[in-house]
Amino acid sequence: MPAIAVVHTAPQSVRLFEYEVATPRSNEVVIDTLYSAISPGTESMIYQGNMPRDSIQDETIKSLSGNFEYPFRYGYSLVGSIVKTGADVDPVWLGKKVFAFHPHCSKALVSIDDCLAIPEDIRPQAALFLPNMETAVNFIMDANPMIGSTVMVFGLGVVGLLTTGILSLLPLHKLIVADPLINRIGQAKNFGALQGINPQDEQQWSALLAQLFNQSDHDGVDLVFELSGNMEALDQAVKVAGFNGKIIVGSWYGMQSKAINMGNHFHKRRLQFISSQVSTLNPAHSGRWDKNRRIRLAWDMIRRLNPEQLISHSFAPSECSKAFATNDKQLDNAIQVIFRYKQ
Repeated sequence: MPAIAVVHTAPQSVRLFEYEVATPRSNEVVIDTLYSAISPGTESMIYQGNMPRDSIQDETIKSLSGNFEYPFRYGYSLVGSIVKTGADVDPVWLGKKVFAFHPHCSKALVSIDDCLAIPEDIRPQAALFLPNMETAVNFIMDANPMIGSTVMVFGLGVVGLLTTGILSLLPLHKLIVADPLINRIGQAKNFGALQGINPQDEQQWSALLAQLFNQSDHDGVDLVFELSGNMEALDQAVKVAGFNGKIIVGSWYGMQSKAINMGNHFHKRRLQFISSQVSTLNPAHSGRWDKNRRIRLAWDMIRRLNPEQLISHSFAPSECSKAFATNDKQLDNAIQVIFRYKQ
């Protein structure tokens, strides 16, 4: 069965690779892909070549068990229909629409255990957002925001916008967002943010600090999410956080990691840094939660937030170079770039 896959061959270089899909083994299925989504943050960093070459792509996902030595495949959001099954797979799966954590390709050979049936009331394009929605859910679980909190989100890519959307469902005192792109601030307000600033605009930044530390607004932010992938934003998160404030670090900085300012603001205010990453579950929650329960919650958040509205660009796989450049440079107000495999 012929298929095509998107392959990274060098920094800022991707191409299509043709191959034959093997016959599924007893517990495997073949997915005929409808769509796959480019991760706005992670895959931009990978496209630029800013990842450790010898590190495992993702130890928790079978299809991403390799490293970043060129050439390699990547991607972790694919939806399609099961068109072929192994001998031990229940025939009821044939024809079902499923989600898989899998690199970009027209046909995916995976274990049935790695397929998630898409609920019938969720459209395939909306299902593409499952990884990012699960990530946003994980951030909120790790942050455990308190009623009446002042919360700020740095970085309004897809994950930042979905995190904002979930936060807007909570009884917060104030929800502030920060991103240099004005269209993303507008989208965040559609998702429920009350206030947005460009953190690179000195006038807006100074006005925000004056607002937060005027002694009448709780003296700083209670909870900050740093989701921009920009370490300058982490320094800014330290500056807006109030006494005993929490900073949830959801960004992966790759090889762009550098020292942060842990001087007076960090030390005197007793600030807390919390690393949050979706591949594992916070041990504090494992008594009541597992990944399956978190996935069910992510599906529910997809129903409530309708994230497919964030799809800004759709490309055929043959346009993979243009698709990755659009995502990387955020051309034409790009938010979520996807591949479509059917006309």
